[in-house]
Amino acid sequence: MTYRCFASKIKSMTRITIAKGDGIGPEIMDATLAILKAANAQIEIDEIEVGEKVYLSGNTSGISDESWDVIRRNKVFLKAPITTPQGGGYKSLNVTTRKFLGLYSNVRPCFSMSPFVSTKHPLMDVVIVRENEEDLYAGIEHQQTDEVVQCLKLISRPGCEKIVRYAFEYARLYNRKKVTCFTKDNIMKQTDGLFHKVFDEIAAEYPDIENEHWIVDIGAAKLADTPEAFDVIVMPNLYGDILSDVAAQIAGSVGLAGSANIGEECAMFEAIHGSAPRRAGQNLANPSGLLQGAIMMLNHIGQNDVAERIQNAWLRTVEDGYHTYDIYKEGVSKVKLGTTEFAQAVIERLGQAPQQLKPVKYAANSKLNLPKYVRKSPAPKELQGVDLFVHWTGTDPNTLADHVSKWSDGEVKLSMITNRGIKVWPDGFKETYCTDHWRCRFKATDKVISQHKIIQLLQTASNSGLEVIKTENLYAFNGVSAFSLGQGQ
Repeated sequence: MTYRCFASKIKSMTRITIAKGDGIGPEIMDATLAILKAANAQIEIDEIEVGEKVYLSGNTSGISDESWDVIRRNKVFLKAPITTPQGGGYKSLNVTTRKFLGLYSNVRPCFSMSPFVSTKHPLMDVVIVRENEEDLYAGIEHQQTDEVVQCLKLISRPGCEKIVRYAFEYARLYNRKKVTCFTKDNIMKQTDGLFHKVFDEIAAEYPDIENEHWIVDIGAAKLADTPEAFDVIVMPNLYGDILSDVAAQIAGSVGLAGSANIGEECAMFEAIHGSAPRRAGQNLANPSGLLQGAIMMLNHIGQNDVAERIQNAWLRTVEDGYHTYDIYKEGVSKVKLGTTEFAQAVIERLGQAPQQLKPVKYAANSKLNLPKYVRKSPAPKELQGVDLFVHWTGTDPNTLADHVSKWSDGEVKLSMITNRGIKVWPDGFKETYCTDHWRCRFKATDKVISQHKIIQLLQTASNSGLEVIKTENLYAFNGVSAFSLGQGQ
């Protein structure tokens, strides 16, 4: 479906794609569009269908090829929540969309509207910037033995540079004073270590913005306890997914938060909550989350003045005590409204500003300055050894070592065996519990080995009757070893 919206005398409009989704999606989308129309947003709309009906029609991705074409042509996608059917075989459309379209940055503002919305943190005003394409969400998983499955955590330098630079540019555009990085690089020294390293490199380019780094566990504790200590927080994908929901909830409600997914060419905007099918069709749902996504969309396409008018009208509506059931509270709220009535209340306040909550000022904002990633020259690279992961049902690492050490020769030598990352040979502890998944590390006896030597090792292992289920080459870049030690090594 294609239709024009919203002003007949506008010279130039932006064409966007919308999907009304499932559950409460159609209701909150209609409410959001009504507000955009009343605010004279300069947009034209192509509507597509995604979600449960598409899944159940036999399309396991939840979206048709024709719909992809519309999204890619328009570049801007406003999406209501969808329902992914229960059971295997159905892939998350949100994750698929983010990856297919290169939407590397997920942005979630989480701010208090105290005392009008209940929160323990009345001073909270945090923006979570989450890397959106890689980390454990690469979704590369394998069962390797009877007892062990693996999930690969992939962190790339381009991914780190793009998301960290986005966080600093966002902070500069919106006059924020500090960017904080959360990682777990005390444990994952290569993957999270790269994210932290890139953060430090890029932070040096922004001397006007304070920067800091926290280990994610204590950082999360601080965020939950004292969120006013933070301003913009940038994180790898998994941590950002979890903590952006935590931040939205402690600010007041997940139901009030919107999300922007930004790429170099395309962008998707949405509420962060689900489709809530139990509330569908009852004119109960709060459209605020999707409206917040739409406001971020308007800023993205340069209609900052419209975004500002809508946001201030929405803040004034909440401030005036006109609330949907999910945030209604006796003694604070004045009127309990349905979805449609709440949208009308916002429309009636267009042109007004909140009196107690802080008004927003978007109109003077320009676009983010985000140069494309430039690949650096390859570093000198040396192959120093190989980890052979084997499936072995024994329990004594010394017995395995006696067997595997026979594969050593003048070029490579067995240096370590680990089980689930902990060193069990040499000098392991008998108390360490071992599964059937073992890593046997062979190191070069004279700095480097050849790829041919690894092939020889695999052939020797096969001839010995021991199954190699995975290999990982051990490289050094610029003379620095780029692989983890065994725990306890």
